[in-house]
Amino acid sequence: MNEPTALIGATLPDGRTADVHLRDGRVRAVEDHLPGRPAPAGALRLGGALLLPALVDGHAHLDKTLLGGPWRPHHATATLREQIAAERASRRAADVPVADRAAALARRMVSLGTGHVRSHVDVDPDTGLDHLHALLGVREDFRDRLGIQLVAFPQSGVVTAPGVADLLDAALADGADLIGGLDPVGFDGDAAGQLDTVFGLAERHGKGIDLHLHDGGETGTAQLRDIAARTAALGLGGRVAVSHAYALGDVDARELARTAAALAAAGVAVMTNGPSGPMPPVLRLRELGVRVFAGSDNIRDTWWPYGTADMLERATVIGLRAGLMTDAELRTAASLVTSEAAAALCLDDYGLAPGARADLVAVAAGSVPEAVAAHPRRLLVLHAGRIVGPFADDTYPTVVPSAGGTG
Repeated sequence: MNEPTALIGATLPDGRTADVHLRDGRVRAVEDHLPGRPAPAGALRLGGALLLPALVDGHAHLDKTLLGGPWRPHHATATLREQIAAERASRRAADVPVADRAAALARRMVSLGTGHVRSHVDVDPDTGLDHLHALLGVREDFRDRLGIQLVAFPQSGVVTAPGVADLLDAALADGADLIGGLDPVGFDGDAAGQLDTVFGLAERHGKGIDLHLHDGGETGTAQLRDIAARTAALGLGGRVAVSHAYALGDVDARELARTAAALAAAGVAVMTNGPSGPMPPVLRLRELGVRVFAGSDNIRDTWWPYGTADMLERATVIGLRAGLMTDAELRTAASLVTSEAAAALCLDDYGLAPGARADLVAVAAGSVPEAVAAHPRRLLVLHAGRIVGPFADDTYPTVVPSAGGTG
C-alpha cells in the first residue's frame, strides 16, 4: 500500500493530536483524534509521531555533489576564483556522471523528508548547458518523489565570462526555472552590468531570480538595495531571493535597518545556510519584515566535505549559529526549512491544511522544538500522497487492515 487513506494519531505542529485524511494526493481533512474511533481501511497509525509538511531545501547544488562516488579529500584554496578553478579541474577528473551524482543526492533528500529543493546548476563557458540538461533529466526522473527547481547559475561570472549572457538566455529557454548571479561587484567588478543582464533576462522570460551574494560590509548592502530597487521596478516581489547575503551580518544596526527596509518593501527574500562566517541576523530581519529561509548549499563537494541533506539538521545548525534556544525560537528555525522556504519557492499549495498537496513527513519527535534539537528519525515520507520514503529500513507505521479498526 503506497497511498494511505489517512494518517491516524499524528501530532501536529501546533501540538494537537489529529487524524489527517488524504485523497487524490491532497489533504482532504484534518480532524481531532478520538481514541477508539474506527479508522478507515488503508490508514496508517502514527502513534503520536510529529507530522510536518515536507521539508524544503531552498538552496542546493545537485550538480556539484560528489555523492555516488568514492570519498575525495578536500583541498583548501585562498580565493573564490581559485576555488572555482579547482572545482573545474576536479569535475574533469570525475568518474561518476553529473546525473548519477545528482540522483544519489536527490534520493538522500527524499529519504530525509525533503519534498522540494531549489538547485543552482552551473552554466558557464566550461560546462555550457551540459549540467542543466543533466539535471533536467534528473528532475523528470524524480517528479513523483521530489519537486526540483533549477536556477541557471553563472559560477564563472556574467560580465567577465564571454558568452555567459547568451548561455543564461538559452538555459531559461531550455527549462531553467530561475536565473542566478554571483557577486556583481566582488566577482564581476561591474554591478550594473551583471544586474542589467540578470534582471533583463528574468523580465524577458518571465522567470524569478536567485543571486549569490558573498560581498560583505556596505559594498554588499549597497548591492542588496540595488537588487531591491530593481525588483520593485519590475514588479518581481516574492520572486527574487538573495542567497547568503553575508553583508547583513557585518554592518551596524542603522545600515542593517536601512537595507532590511528596502528588501522588505520590495519583497526580496534572504537565504542562509548557517555559515561559519558573517551570517544574516535571522530574528532581527524577521522583525524588520524580511522573509528569511534556509538551504543546505554545498553537500560533500569540492567546496566543502560537509553536508548530509538533512534539513532538520540544517535548522539545528542555523539555530546554533543564531543563538535560537527557546521553544519559540526553535519553531522559528523549523519554519526556515518548512513554511518560509516554501513561500520563498512560491509553493502555493504547501502545508497541512485541507486542499494542500499531501507532501508530508512523519518524524520520531513529540514537538517541533524537539524535531529541531534531537535529530529524529524519519518514519514516513509522502509526496503527493504516495509513500516515497524513508526506505533506509523497513520501519513504517502500522497499516489499518481492510476491515477497518480503531486507533
